[in-house]
Amino acid sequence: MACLSSTRCLLLAGAIANLAGCGGTGGSVSLSPERFPLGEVAEANVQCGPADLPREPAKAWLERYIVEPGDGLLVMPVELDSKVRIPADQTVLPDGTIDLGKYGRLVAAGKTVPEIELDVLTLVTKKEREGKDKDGKIKDPADKDDPIGSIDVRLVNRQSKVFYVFGEVTTPGRFQLTGNECVLDAILLAGGLTDRSSWQNILLVRPTGDGPGMVLKVNYGDIVRVGAGMTNYQIQPGDRIYVASRSTLDMLLNCDRFR
Repeated sequence: MACLSSTRCLLLAGAIANLAGCGGTGGSVSLSPERFPLGEVAEANVQCGPADLPREPAKAWLERYIVEPGDGLLVMPVELDSKVRIPADQTVLPDGTIDLGKYGRLVAAGKTVPEIELDVLTLVTKKEREGKDKDGKIKDPADKDDPIGSIDVRLVNRQSKVFYVFGEVTTPGRFQLTGNECVLDAILLAGGLTDRSSWQNILLVRPTGDGPGMVLKVNYGDIVRVGAGMTNYQIQPGDRIYVASRSTLDMLLNCDRFR
């Protein structure tokens, strides 16, 4: 191995002294602290991913989509000659409802699109039947002169299903989930790894309750260099990907972070 330069030797000596706690101040300060350490708790909770966990290339359908506040819906009658008039563009409000104009408000959060479709049709039919014509007769929505027909509800904006990427990536943040992303997709959406990232310390964290969730180690080198999909897990709503920093000594010694 080539000799270290005198400057690097001095830096290394200072780093070792700091890491060892040398100095008169009592507290050790690293020359190049890890911005995003892996952490003892995370290391202690790392587990092997179940063999049936969806990953590349064995992806799976996600669970049925449950509408939540922030999602966008398109609500409209199917028949062009329907007399039903509903505000078509609907964003599910923070209280979980959508506003159907004269037909009132309807709770949409916590339901699937087909369930919302049925609820809208039921509400509209009920309101129409409660109306009376000028002769005092109750309107029949099935009449050809006053058809209600079917109601079509479509999901046009999926705001509520997201995942997160933190740590040593270019643009950490919150990203919308389309349903087919794997770990590699998520990291690339976050702008890729920084030059301080540790390929050896990348985690996929999946919440499972109030305590620690499922913590899975990601072998990024195998994913990108040999196309191994064993740890290229399929992303689920709420997943967190955490990319730790390289250690101080690794950076000072210019150790290969891609090993």
